[in-house]
Amino acid sequence: MIYKFLPLLLLFFMSFAPKDIDNHDPILIASANSNNLLAKIEIVYKSLNSNNFAIPEINCFKKAMVGYYSLKQKGIVQKDILTIIDFSLSSTKKRLWVIDLSNNMILYNSLVSHGMNSGGEFANTFSNSPSSNKSSLGFYTTGETYNGKHGLSLKLDGQERGINHNARSRAVVIHGADYANPSILKSQNYLGRSQGCPAIPEALKAEIIKTIKNKSCLFIYHPNRSYDIASKLVA
Repeated sequence: MIYKFLPLLLLFFMSFAPKDIDNHDPILIASANSNNLLAKIEIVYKSLNSNNFAIPEINCFKKAMVGYYSLKQKGIVQKDILTIIDFSLSSTKKRLWVIDLSNNMILYNSLVSHGMNSGGEFANTFSNSPSSNKSSLGFYTTGETYNGKHGLSLKLDGQERGINHNARSRAVVIHGADYANPSILKSQNYLGRSQGCPAIPEALKAEIIKTIKNKSCLFIYHPNRSYDIASKLVA
């Protein structure tokens, strides 16, 4: 008589068998794509040629790469150059990196200033508002060069509405400045500050601006919860 129960037992055990993944489920697809992207980014990070420079922190790098790939896919970024600024670090540290992603190599690692109303040694508050004299977080594309009161400078276009989209109208640009030179650290315990621009040492401005101008990606990072919630470019 036991044979009568075999079909029922078979169905019972089959109910515990793993189900096939629904290849048409958008949530599962997005999750798989995200995991693949993060795995790819980790490979890039581990194989990064430091060129004898320090390398950016991994979480900062991951967020920068996620946004870079998104902007590159949309055609907004057109160069394989990524600039990362980590404003979680002290302004006494070299917290700007220029990375050549086609050769997976760090080209520059430099000091960089934050806005005077963003903080002293550390940047703690950020704004997209005109006349705030604060830095803005997030993703930018580099624009055209011009000669202004700081000499050779580079215009920036913020790519995140409500976070940094006022960059061009605020005249937030990359430029060189005496107050961003390493020598100032001998007389005070923080780098000089700007009106919101990521100012860099005079000695490096020409090389860096030439390298990153015309549609490369710039990411300004800080582990800021408000930014993470508002941004559409980082997960």
